[in-house]
Amino acid sequence: EGRRSYRMLDQRNLYVYVVDRDFGFAPNPFHGYCTLATCKPGIRKGARIGDWVMGVGGSRLQATGKCIFLMNISEILTFEMYWADTRFHVKKPIRNGSSVMMVGDNVYHNDVTTGDWIQEDSHHSNPDGSTNITNLQRDTQTDNVLISDHFFYFGSAAPPVDLELINYKNGRGYSKKALESSEVTAFIESCWQSAQWDTF
Repeated sequence: EGRRSYRMLDQRNLYVYVVDRDFGFAPNPFHGYCTLATCKPGIRKGARIGDWVMGVGGSRLQATGKCIFLMNISEILTFEMYWADTRFHVKKPIRNGSSVMMVGDNVYHNDVTTGDWIQEDSHHSNPDGSTNITNLQRDTQTDNVLISDHFFYFGSAAPPVDLELINYKNGRGYSKKALESSEVTAFIESCWQSAQWDTF
């Protein structure tokens, strides 16, 4: 049905990284799905269905030690699948649209003639709408788009979380924590409870 499936593994993981900039683009939490379709190619390549991804704030956002978002991966699509899927047409960017439309992350698909990547006019293209080669090369290091229908996103209202519980310190790249650790599962539960979300 146009979905990429993986063998469901017994062990799940939590990926944690610092959200350097938070415009609603990466991740994109709008229209009922939280999606990670750009940036963090290492996480997008390694993560599997059932894994968790958390973005925490840093000094640039003046949100060190706070949770920007937490998502449980429910689906993984290729860029081409993501582009063609009617559920996610609303995530295609409209640069002269509303603030939500402008940061749509459904920006990559293949040229039907050459097979080359097309980068739509978006937050990751150049200001004039032309292709930003640096962003394109980084984003397409992996052909995975992470999708979650089970998430919360706080943005600027991010609450503090106990990162010491999982021995995490802000830094470059990302950290991968096995969910078989009771400390990690307790951490996720505490973060989710802090959201006071009624869909967990």
